[in-house]
Amino acid sequence: MDNIRIVGGARLAGSIPISGAKNAALPILCASLLADGDHVFRNVPDLRDIGTMTKLLSHLGLETSFEDGVVRVRGCTVGDADAPYELVKQMRASVLVLGPLVARYGKARVSLPGGCAIGARPIDQHLRGLEAMGAKIELAHGYVNVVVPKGQLRGAEVVFDIPTVGGTENLMSAAVLARGRTTLVNAAREPEVEELARVLNKMGASVEGAGTDVIVIEGVDQLEPVDHAIIADRIEAGTYMVAAAATAGDVFLDHVTFDHLEALAAKLREAGVEVEREGSGVRVARRGELRATSATTAPHPGFPTDMQAQFMMLMCLARGRSVITETIFENRFMHVPELNRMGARIEARGRVATVEGVDSLSGAEVMATDLRASASLVVAGLVAKGVTEVLRVYHIDRGYEHIEDKLRALGATIERVPGRI
Repeated sequence: MDNIRIVGGARLAGSIPISGAKNAALPILCASLLADGDHVFRNVPDLRDIGTMTKLLSHLGLETSFEDGVVRVRGCTVGDADAPYELVKQMRASVLVLGPLVARYGKARVSLPGGCAIGARPIDQHLRGLEAMGAKIELAHGYVNVVVPKGQLRGAEVVFDIPTVGGTENLMSAAVLARGRTTLVNAAREPEVEELARVLNKMGASVEGAGTDVIVIEGVDQLEPVDHAIIADRIEAGTYMVAAAATAGDVFLDHVTFDHLEALAAKLREAGVEVEREGSGVRVARRGELRATSATTAPHPGFPTDMQAQFMMLMCLARGRSVITETIFENRFMHVPELNRMGARIEARGRVATVEGVDSLSGAEVMATDLRASASLVVAGLVAKGVTEVLRVYHIDRGYEHIEDKLRALGATIERVPGRI
């Protein structure tokens, strides 16, 4: 198992491209189950999660290949609509095959999902929506068994208790082949939801309102294969924005949709960081001291929970006191003890963390606990005095494509080294 070793102190400067969005690519790959034929997905990041999803699609009977950022999927009739535990346990997004399978075949058997241990993240909203559309649900032996007695889902109005990205994506994918109209109320508004709707419509679906809290889907009889390039990863971009700010650097991030980063950009500017839209990307620079800035996570277009750990790390270097409030997941402060080992002063109580800025951090051996916590520790290593070694970086490989190569291109002293255990 690899580790990442960083010698801190380098100022990041230069330009790097941002990869395609993992959280957009995964539900889009699942959508290939909805239509036979040759699908082509471009700008797909080379990540562990993408590999897991292609393995799952192959298990279901689809032919897949991945080369130079292009995933090709040959859709075909699935013999057994079963997603087993040994694959689903590796990645929570595997549950996104549920909606397409039920829509296309009127049945599915999918293991309850795994992934990062950042909170319960139940799929009750997904299942309640499918029930409203006529499905019968049984939970048994760690699996979700879904059957549509009449063979085809019917349109329905589904009101989510809370906005859920996965639930919105699963039900949107299910509704495109249902009979009649489905209305999703209090739907998630994330750019990745919009991107899935864009792909479904290119396949011949009728989806309106994605990006708002009400999405209306008119069911169609069948869909066609698609050729589509995935949008840029706003969380990868945000992580490098924070890294530029932390190191008092000057970095241009290419292939970025600035509108997807507005909540983070506003907080960075509040903290004294320059953030400017520039051509096809965004430039981030810091020339003075960081100012303490509080943040509260919220569904899009609010401050993203996937940037909370990275932003908290940045506030460790700011003058004054910051308060970071996590409203999405109940167990997303696992990076706090590791940052404190590096000299940070963070006190976490429940969903609120109070950060007192310090003059500097010191290198240490730290443990990656989940995907975004891993990123915060890598950024901490960039600014810490001495050497930092981040253990168990398989987490980071789930969401960041060649992170050490990109940071090295900006001037960081960073390498991947074999783990000792």
